[in-house]
Amino acid sequence: MSTNTTDDKRKVTTLRFKQMKERGEKIAMLTAYDFSIAQLVDEAGVDAILVGDSAANVMAGYPSTLPITLDQMIYHAASVVRGVKRALVVCDMPFGTVQVSPKEAVANAVRIMKETGAEAVKIEGGSEVRECIERIIAAGIPVMGHLGLTPQSINQFGSYGLRAKSDAEAQKLRDDAMMLQEIGCFGLVLEKIPAGLASEVSKSLSIPTIGIGAGSGTDGQVLVMQDMLGINRGFSPKFLRRYADLGDRIVEAVGNYVSDVKAVDFPNADEQY
Repeated sequence: MSTNTTDDKRKVTTLRFKQMKERGEKIAMLTAYDFSIAQLVDEAGVDAILVGDSAANVMAGYPSTLPITLDQMIYHAASVVRGVKRALVVCDMPFGTVQVSPKEAVANAVRIMKETGAEAVKIEGGSEVRECIERIIAAGIPVMGHLGLTPQSINQFGSYGLRAKSDAEAQKLRDDAMMLQEIGCFGLVLEKIPAGLASEVSKSLSIPTIGIGAGSGTDGQVLVMQDMLGINRGFSPKFLRRYADLGDRIVEAVGNYVSDVKAVDFPNADEQY
């Protein structure tokens, strides 16, 4: 039986994102960072693929997302796009590509779109980056917002803990979410905030929300592929559901390969020319 959970083979666009929310269809999003995995994730039926700056963690081994460069994100996003037929591909704008000036932000977003073939960019932050987002949207580039826990601001937060717990922070998130919709963002990631707040914000917006650690009241969900498949075995927050333990299976498979090579059992007679 096919594992593809959708019979709809049409290309997912930013317009279809909004239409999915309007008809109450939940949006399934996952990360991918390379061609081979993107092919598989797309075949399985995800609606959107996020080429996240989480590549800094799971692909390069950095302790935060801050070190990854624009050139590296372009490499990963271009690789993903070549493997995708249906899913909407969204590329993160990494730390430093938006924060310097609106002019540089637009130039960096244009580079991503031209050099990767991605269909949108994602930008962390609210009112602090409003002008940059407005300018990027005015240039014809779709933008997905990102509020709550914004990992690029980890040194300011001091931890990866739950965000928007206080009344003041929750109200700022509400205000920022409405502002992002008003200036033209087509969607919004809500990361690691109370489920009740995420549900409230989602209901107040006409654009879809994608949650990660934000409960079931958002319009969709996103997870890091290496986390949900058990490849990144050192990360197990409350919101993460592991759908497979591929880390253990990979170690077992490679161990069997090593044993077969040592025992001169691989290659056997049928595996030689």
